[in-house]
Formats: sequence, structure tokens, C-alpha cells
Amino acid sequence: MLSLGRSPGEYIVINGNIVVEVVSIDGSLRLAIDAPKEIKIERGENYEKNNPVPECIKRTRQMSGAKKKIK
Repeated sequence: MLSLGRSPGEYIVINGNIVVEVVSIDGSLRLAIDAPKEIKIERGENYEKNNPVPECIKRTRQMSGAKKKIK
């Protein structure tokens, strides 16, 4: 997992065809994601209803001491 600091207006490009831009930080982070239609984008809390928590997220939560429940 790569962890980057970004400010509003800055972005990252994944595989040349997915762009994730920080659009605002007003107490909570907001992202704009541009990806091909065949790429499924799903909020983590919805994903976790039907799938196990990805290992990289488990590690991040453990490192940060997050209180989020891990399935």
C-alpha cells in the first residue's frame, strides 16, 4: 500500500487511466475519482457488507490504532 499526503487540487494517477483528486478538506476528506466505466468503485463500508476487509486496510487500521471494527 502506498500512502501519500495530498492537498486540495492535487491528484494521483493510477495505471494511466484512473485519477483520484482531493477536492476539499472541510473537517472530512472529499475525493473525486475518474475511472473507466468498467472499473467498479465502491465505498468501503458498502464493500465490507459483502466482502472481507482487504488485508492492506486491516494493516493500516492496526498501525493507526483505528477503532473501526474489522471483520
